[in-house]
Amino acid sequence: MTRHRLDQLPFDNRYAQLPAEFYHRIPPQPLAGLHLIHFNADAAALIGLDPEEARRPGFVERLSGEQALPGSEPLAMCYSGHQFGQYVPRLGDGRAILLGQVRNAHGQLWDLHLKGGGQTRYSRQGDGRAVLRSSIREYLCSEAMHGLGIATTRALCLIGSREQVQRETLEPAALLLRMAPSHVRFGSFEYFCHTNQHQQLRTLAEYVIEHFYPDLAGHAQPYHQLLQRAVISTAQLIAQWQGVGFAHGVMNSDNMAILGLTLDYGPFGFLDTYQAGYICNHSDPQGRYAFDQQPDVGLFNLGCLASAMLPLLADDQPQAITAARAILDGYWPAFHQAMIAIARRKLGLLHEDPQDLVLWHALLQIMEGQADYTILFHQLCEFDRHDLENNQALRDQFIDRAAFDGWAQRYAQRLAAEHSDDAARRDRMRTANPKYILRNYLAEQAIRRAEDHGDYSEIDTLLTILRRPYDEQPEHEHYAAYPPAWAQTIEVSCSS
Repeated sequence: MTRHRLDQLPFDNRYAQLPAEFYHRIPPQPLAGLHLIHFNADAAALIGLDPEEARRPGFVERLSGEQALPGSEPLAMCYSGHQFGQYVPRLGDGRAILLGQVRNAHGQLWDLHLKGGGQTRYSRQGDGRAVLRSSIREYLCSEAMHGLGIATTRALCLIGSREQVQRETLEPAALLLRMAPSHVRFGSFEYFCHTNQHQQLRTLAEYVIEHFYPDLAGHAQPYHQLLQRAVISTAQLIAQWQGVGFAHGVMNSDNMAILGLTLDYGPFGFLDTYQAGYICNHSDPQGRYAFDQQPDVGLFNLGCLASAMLPLLADDQPQAITAARAILDGYWPAFHQAMIAIARRKLGLLHEDPQDLVLWHALLQIMEGQADYTILFHQLCEFDRHDLENNQALRDQFIDRAAFDGWAQRYAQRLAAEHSDDAARRDRMRTANPKYILRNYLAEQAIRRAEDHGDYSEIDTLLTILRRPYDEQPEHEHYAAYPPAWAQTIEVSCSS
């Protein structure tokens, strides 16, 4: 296996070769008192970086911008987007800098994107910094999502600083080096469309096709196909979010990736007690981005993308609109197909039945405000269809036990209809229903230890657990327990 020194990484900065309208070239602005908090050897393997590099002098200095990183071409990416439903003409990387792109031994491009690197022309009066609190949350959650098998950015390392920045209070600043095949967003397309830079819009689409969907290069309608790929991958991604009880919190169109991966972890949250209308973002009192609204918001954002791509779909606008609508019409079928497949896996069902989605929603309805989402589904793996009285642990999660009993009878009948083998079903269900998730209180405990005591050990412990969320891990059993009462007081917002 190839292992590169940091100063020998094979950079191939294709985004930096795009026209100047795509970015602002600017080096990171160093912070004082930098120190490495955590290094992710699993992410390093994606670019062939020798993990021993994290122990060598100059590692933090080169990744933070204090020293030049050979081969890098730092820049801030330009884009716009719809934020809480309102179009903002120019956003861009206001506190993040794309250091460059590394091409690994498999020919894959990986962005090295430094979050908290200082002000750029897109900072909009912001200080361009990230706080330790939000950096820890993103570092942990991106790896947790990867462990769950959900497409996501990754995180190479977390760097601390003795500098402080002003949010609601003074907080320690930090740097997060995240990785992804691409950080191109729906809002990247919106920017070039709505500024009437249609040639650059075409250049952007061709860039995405060349490097990530090369099979579309010879297609008769490559831009139609690119939009369709975005529709399908976004529908499937959001279905996966719903399946594990993940609420993104800020599904602005500039936070949606053209490649259909989870991007920009801010005020996210995993469900504790199931609440369809769960709002994880304290900055979203109207619930625009509530858990049950995510599928609809996904379509809204794809509508923004489709509108931005109209100049590429046809020269005649009515014809382009017709084509865009036809492609967008594929969203709900793709979402429902993905969602019912996830529901069947979580329920341990092998064969299709038209009533399966009804069975799924009936369970969610009786869980509302009563049952813990993750714990309920993990315990459901042990469901006894032969003797319903043996399901007491499941019944005890419900105040309305009679409602659960009624559902359990329907579920047992459904399992009997397909002659379900209980042992095989349990094994299947354990691979679809995680035992461990990144609950807000777990992240908060890691943050408090880091901020109050400079103790980063909980970060390492959580990463160890969250990389294997479907395994039993008896030594970490208490991390799968019900959240403590104080967890209900945690608030996360757009500053998180």
